[in-house]
Parts: sequence; structure tokens; C-alpha cells
Amino acid sequence: MLEVGRVGKAHGLRGEVIVSLITDRTERVAPGATLVAGTRSLEVEASRPHQKNFIVAFAGVRTREDAERLHGMTLHAEPLADADELWVHELIGVDVVAVDGSSVGVVESIQANPASDLLVLASGVLVPAVFIVDRRDGAVVVDLPDGLLEL
Repeated sequence: MLEVGRVGKAHGLRGEVIVSLITDRTERVAPGATLVAGTRSLEVEASRPHQKNFIVAFAGVRTREDAERLHGMTLHAEPLADADELWVHELIGVDVVAVDGSSVGVVESIQANPASDLLVLASGVLVPAVFIVDRRDGAVVVDLPDGLLEL
């Protein structure tokens, strides 16, 4: 299960909540979508954009008190099938190679960054994910600008 968002405060009296997504996949809060909060499975009945978040109505959550019980819960969902997507859990431990075939390092973690997520290599080098150009057996290929690794 992937972490996809967090439940914020209750909104109104009818059980709606504010949901902050940490994904760009807004279909996560589309009607009919299922999210998991702790041990509870929640089906989205309705949602609408609200500022940078969404106001979401879940099946079975009918009162403000019901909604307040969800406050602060982390929302998880099954990975979406998309062959072109790179998932954080798939990148950890993967070799990073330059387009010329030379080894750059191994991904230790991913660091969120407003401009682009960063691949944190075991050597401490940070590589912006926007430089990933291809995937190969157990590796990602990066096209790095000259001098990036010397910083």
C-alpha cells in the first residue's frame, strides 16, 4: 500500500473532511475510490477541490463527529497500474548509471523537493529525478549536466 494523503479537519456538519493528497493522482479521491486509514477501508462517495486540497465525503461517515474521528489519519491505497510511472519503493536500492554507461551510484532514499524529487545516493550525492531518462534491468539511466557530480 502506498501513502497517498492525510485526513485534515472536519468540514461542515455532514461528515465531510479535508483531504491533503501527497500524489498528483487526483483519481485517488474520485467517487468509488477506496482508501485505507489504519485498519478502516473508506470508499469515496464524493469529492471536490478546495484550495490546494479536497473536500471528501466517505461512505458511512455521516456526522461531524464521525469525520473528527478520522482527523490526522494517513490514507493509503494500492499502487495504480502505470508502466511509465516511477515509484519511490521501486527506486530504493536501484543502480544509477549515466547515459554513457558509467556508474553514478545506488539510490539510498528519495528526498522531497519543491522543484523535483531528489535521488539520495549512498555516496551522499543528490540527483534530481528530472534527469532520469530511461529504465533498464535494475537500473535507472540519468542524463546529467556537466559538473553536477563535482558539486
